[in-house]
Amino acid sequence: MMKLILAVLMIILVHSSVQAQLSQDEKNIIEHIKKHFGESEELLIESVNINSGTLNVEGVKKVGSVYRREFDKLGFSTEWVSLPDSLRRAGHLVATRKGSQGKRLFLIGHLDTVFELDMAFSPYTKLNDSTATGQGVNDMKGGNVVIISALKALHSLGLLDNTQIIAYFTGDEESSGFPHAVARKDFIERAKMSDIALGFEGAQGLNTVAVARRGIGGWVLNVEAKTGHSAGIFSQSVGHGAIFEAARIINEFREQLKDEKYLTFNPGLMSGGSEIKIDNANAKLEAIGKTNIISPAAYVAGDLRFISETQRDRAREKMNAITARSLNGTKSSIRFTDGLPAMEPTAGNYNLVSYLDKITRDMGIGATLAGDPGARGAGDISDIAKYVDCLDGLGASGSGAHKPGEVINLKELPLLIQRAALMIYRLSRDNHGFN
Repeated sequence: MMKLILAVLMIILVHSSVQAQLSQDEKNIIEHIKKHFGESEELLIESVNINSGTLNVEGVKKVGSVYRREFDKLGFSTEWVSLPDSLRRAGHLVATRKGSQGKRLFLIGHLDTVFELDMAFSPYTKLNDSTATGQGVNDMKGGNVVIISALKALHSLGLLDNTQIIAYFTGDEESSGFPHAVARKDFIERAKMSDIALGFEGAQGLNTVAVARRGIGGWVLNVEAKTGHSAGIFSQSVGHGAIFEAARIINEFREQLKDEKYLTFNPGLMSGGSEIKIDNANAKLEAIGKTNIISPAAYVAGDLRFISETQRDRAREKMNAITARSLNGTKSSIRFTDGLPAMEPTAGNYNLVSYLDKITRDMGIGATLAGDPGARGAGDISDIAKYVDCLDGLGASGSGAHKPGEVINLKELPLLIQRAALMIYRLSRDNHGFN
């Protein structure tokens, strides 16, 4: 009996200690979010039940109008940023408050999903008391709801006054309009006016956040070679042919680069023969050849993922050098294309992890750690990481993103909203460093 009493006393003491770390405003924020979580789920249901695949322009705009309605209620100035018709994308929603107190914050969400109109529709469906499924429920309509619900709590308690916050929801994160520089021009320019960017892509639970995201680019290898009867292959007069040369090159890529941490490269499309037809629009190759003819042409296309521009450039240099060492009778060239830059794991980003760690400890939900810098691919936040300190993975938790049956964790969602609200609250009052 005495042991039970001591255990209860310990729980009370720990709870009191945690509560003592939170200001009265912060306790009020948490209680408000708990009380109004039903409204958060209603907003999630409404937005999930609108198809907003990137190419469904009207659907993306419709989700944007739902969120715009909510921001208008919170006293934000809202606008729709249109893109040139040639990009065939819906545009972006921006909500802004201007003030001089604390850090200038840039909050990032996106309106689109990977589920286009020609795919089977999956509405919001509650599977049990802790899980729901639906198109984009986790990536990233759940994250959007985290942003809006956190700001709603702060607004209701009069805690947004004199803060500078830009909430930016892109309409083409899953498939950016091209040229990408045009699609993200306004996004980048507004981010430069901020001190800190917080991305609300899917959370990996309550205790891990993304301090970095790998960048991505592409490469195309073209090989030309002497042709002739297959009986003459490897001879001095004919050489090795295009297919052997392509195989040599990509195998040397593997041998020389595969062990570099955070670097990956994947040849996803390959062909060789007497004649190759390339259909870039449909990612399709067509080859003609015979087994008794030495192939005069080969083609390989792939991606390259990296944690920094330095790593990217170093990898490209090695790939160029490997390509240039042509086998007899062959001539090769490799061309690189830029995609999204890396969100590098900077000291400023790690400082934000420490800042959030203090918040989650004060909340009593445990420590917050930086996730593996190489675990996440590029996202919208990658475009602005070189200009401001960043943290990502602050959105909803769940699993199965980009797949039918994607789910959200409804038990963790209220805590993630609370975490976001306290992070915004403290940063918007911090006029100094956040080390």
